[in-house]
Amino acid sequence: MSVYARLQALNITLPPVAVPAAAYLPYVQSGKQLFLSGHIAKQDGKPWVGQLGLTMATEQGRAAARAVAIDLMGTLEHACRAAGTDLDGIKRIVKVMSLVNSTSTFTEQHLVTNGCSELIGEVFGAAGAHARSAFGVAQIPLGACVEIELIAELA
Repeated sequence: MSVYARLQALNITLPPVAVPAAAYLPYVQSGKQLFLSGHIAKQDGKPWVGQLGLTMATEQGRAAARAVAIDLMGTLEHACRAAGTDLDGIKRIVKVMSLVNSTSTFTEQHLVTNGCSELIGEVFGAAGAHARSAFGVAQIPLGACVEIELIAELA
């Protein structure tokens, strides 16, 4: 099943690539690798603000990470098209790195990040199995609850 058929089955419409909010590019291609800049969680088009362990529970963070995955896939599609292919041209999702805005006592960053990792696995199948890091941080730009970056390899 194609990536696009999986997205359709999940009722997911990918957003356009977001305009950078600072001095960076949304993605960079180096050889066959695509490096996507960190994407913050958004809800209703605005930063999804919160701190895990204080104002948000793990399941809310997980939903935010899933929302980030959808935004990342929108940027990834744009990067693929610029490279002359589409999401079906992804050989592998190589790595996901997640920053979770959390209190010093919150220890479920890995469970929050599963919201992103599991959706990527559903959409890309075996090619979506990736290496991953999940960190707890004191703050993320604009007070967002989660920020995630991604590295993918083109076929």
